[in-house]
Amino acid sequence: MRVHIGGDHAAYELQRALVGWLTEEGHDVVDHGAKEYDELDDYPVFVLRAAEGVAADAGSLGVVLGGSGNGEQMAANKVEGIRAALCYNAELAQLARQHNNAQVISIGGRFNTVDEAKEMVRVFLETPFSGADRHQRRIDMVEDYEKAGQLPPER
Repeated sequence: MRVHIGGDHAAYELQRALVGWLTEEGHDVVDHGAKEYDELDDYPVFVLRAAEGVAADAGSLGVVLGGSGNGEQMAANKVEGIRAALCYNAELAQLARQHNNAQVISIGGRFNTVDEAKEMVRVFLETPFSGADRHQRRIDMVEDYEKAGQLPPER
C-alpha cells in the first residue's frame, strides 16, 4: 500500500521510525517531510502535503504526526475529501477506518511510544471500511455539508 506521511519537529524521531518500519513492512512510503530536525518548522508545511497526496492518490492512506496530533488532524481535514482521525490507541484507529472510512491517521508524538504508534498504524492500514449503511449515510451527510454548506435534515 502507498502511505503518505508528514510531520513536524515534535514527532520527528517517531516519523523517522515509522518511515523505516513501513518501508521494511513492504509499503510504498511517500515521505513529505520533515526530513531533518528543525525545532522551528511548521506542521502545515508537511501535513497538508501528505493529506493532498492521499487525496490525489486513490487507494492510498496517510499518517500525520505532531506533538499532540490535534493541529495536524485539523490541518489534514482542511484538504477536500479527506477524513483524518486523531487516534491514541489501536481501537480508535480501527474504528476510524471501520466506521468513518478515514484515510489519514493523526498521532501525537509526545503522547505515544514508537511501538504504540506502529500498532495504531498497522491496525489503521489493515482495517477496511465496513460499508454499513448507517456509517456511509453519516459520511455522506458530512460530505454534503462540506460541498454545499447545507445542514442535514433533523429526524
